[in-house]
Amino acid sequence: MDQIKIPKVENVRLLEKYSNNHSIGTLYLTLTHLIFIERNGKKKIWVLYTHISNIEKQPLTTTGSPLYIKCKHFYIVTFVIPKERDCHDIYLTLLKLSCPANLEDLYCFSYQEILPQHVGWNFFNVQSEFQRQGVPNEEWSLSYLNTNYELCDTYPKYIYVPSTCADNILLGSAKFRSRGRLPVLTYLHSNKAVICRCSQPLSGFSARCPEDELIMYYILCTNPNSKYMYVVDTRPRINAFANRAAGKGYENENFYDNIKFHFFGIENIHVMRTSLNKLIELQRTTSMSAFLNGLESSGWLKHIRSILETAWFIARAVFGGVSVVVHCSDGWDRTAQVCSLAALLLDPYYRTIQGFQALVEKDWLSFGHKFSDRCGYISSDGKELAPIFTQFIDATYQLLQQYPHKFQFNEFFLLTLHDHVHSCQYGTFIGNSEKERQTLRLSERTYSLWGYVANNTNEYINPLYECKHWNDDSNDVLQPKLAPQNIIIWRGLYFRFENGIHPREAHEDMLLTIHDHSSSLEDHVKLLAKRVNSLSQLLNLNNVQKINIQGKHKFDNKYVKESLSETIKENVNHDEKMKNKEKASQIENELKTVAIEWKSSRNMEECTCSTTFDAFNRKHHCWSCGNVLCTRCMGTHDVLTGHLSQRAVPVCKSCSQNSGSSSISP
Repeated sequence: MDQIKIPKVENVRLLEKYSNNHSIGTLYLTLTHLIFIERNGKKKIWVLYTHISNIEKQPLTTTGSPLYIKCKHFYIVTFVIPKERDCHDIYLTLLKLSCPANLEDLYCFSYQEILPQHVGWNFFNVQSEFQRQGVPNEEWSLSYLNTNYELCDTYPKYIYVPSTCADNILLGSAKFRSRGRLPVLTYLHSNKAVICRCSQPLSGFSARCPEDELIMYYILCTNPNSKYMYVVDTRPRINAFANRAAGKGYENENFYDNIKFHFFGIENIHVMRTSLNKLIELQRTTSMSAFLNGLESSGWLKHIRSILETAWFIARAVFGGVSVVVHCSDGWDRTAQVCSLAALLLDPYYRTIQGFQALVEKDWLSFGHKFSDRCGYISSDGKELAPIFTQFIDATYQLLQQYPHKFQFNEFFLLTLHDHVHSCQYGTFIGNSEKERQTLRLSERTYSLWGYVANNTNEYINPLYECKHWNDDSNDVLQPKLAPQNIIIWRGLYFRFENGIHPREAHEDMLLTIHDHSSSLEDHVKLLAKRVNSLSQLLNLNNVQKINIQGKHKFDNKYVKESLSETIKENVNHDEKMKNKEKASQIENELKTVAIEWKSSRNMEECTCSTTFDAFNRKHHCWSCGNVLCTRCMGTHDVLTGHLSQRAVPVCKSCSQNSGSSSISP
């Protein structure tokens, strides 16, 4: 608390973009959040300090001192503080809290939640993912050379290489590749074609390395179905050529046999950073022509298309039986994007919630994407910042829009993933490599995002998903639609906090509500069917006429008109009256715990607590009472006695206190 000079400022004005009807309220500075609460209490805005990317003090006005805040999840807000001195103190406080000097000062090291701390950290194992692909096998072996991260400190400790590669070949290739990132396996297709990844060679204008040439040859030999393979350099050719002057560059075709080289024009991190900044500046635009010109000038959609185009080339080659080796400069940005997207196009498993998380663990976390540098977790000069993972999430969203029935997860899953990559609330993405994360002992000291996702899986289900077994060979590769008209701006990410541009109820949210409501009712009906079968024995219904229609039975429902307790009293022995009365009472309670009807959220503008629903306060249905409530009015996931499955489902705090439900943690 020593860093917070002013914990509370009243009469703060929140500027509205499209009107002069500005909100006035109180600004609170807590240990973790900047909170604005309107005077009437209806509007509540919570901004996590670690989400703040930029803070500016603007020129003094007649109403006060404006403070401009820009966030990593693309929320932009201007607060007008009545006193200039208060504004300056808040400005200095936010500068310190939004970007700490050390990784261990991040939010994840102090964050606490209800779930057990270990949940999620043991969900994924890179070796298990390779075993799912059928590795190790005759062609591919597990190498232990990097167990202590001595071969390459940004690679995982366990790497898979051609079985014919001796250790001296791996060592020689690592010395010839930038950052020691030699060619290793990342994906094996069922037709034996592979995707391997590495960094650029230290070739300069004429240098060569026999060991590197050998490892590329051995990779080619692992696939007997093709006499050649591709090397994909994701950079523009001119960039790759310029790196030669620094002793780096690209492979000399004269030294590598049976290999075809292809360059793709994915720009570097500096171009991408500038492009995103231009895109986000469009939030300030109110003119149609200025918006369209700004969108064109940003080049953002062009960059997304370029990434998808490269991934499609790789996926198409592998699906056709040709292996591909991929690199950019250091092999942890553009390489991660296209390798993971190509695998997403090829393998239906990666289009499930669990599979997508495994893909992120493998191609992004294990292979050393520099999350701490690219997302700016701690203070730096800003030159390492780049929206590389944001582009991957955006490209996935494009595929989700083009093939909505092919993905188990929905848009909200991608938004949640994007937000928590930048929030530092969970330790999953902290650090630049697997080695750094082990040194920080994150699995012992922080919570995993995957545990949170598992506990809220119902929110991420895509109701349109065609559930087929993910290892079904009949599933073909997805072909992205790359026509300019098919690459769309993701309004739900870059403009989600803009008022007046979103529908009252998105069709995805409506479908998910219907899916959840149906799921709850089906679970409830299964329990009722079980109870009816047990009651039929108690009530001696053997003399009731049974009509067999398509294997189903119809029972006379005359007993429904009478109290269950009274009916049982008249039809059973005296000794069992109390026992059966308890059973009847149990059934009556079970009937009360599940909401048969859910309130429509379409015209709901605020929660029962008067909190206004917006991008900060999502709508949730309580499965027990059917009411529409905000996040803070929802309790923990509870088990409803009216459900046969006894799974934990979303329940509001009021219903959680009901004896018909019991709290549960996964």
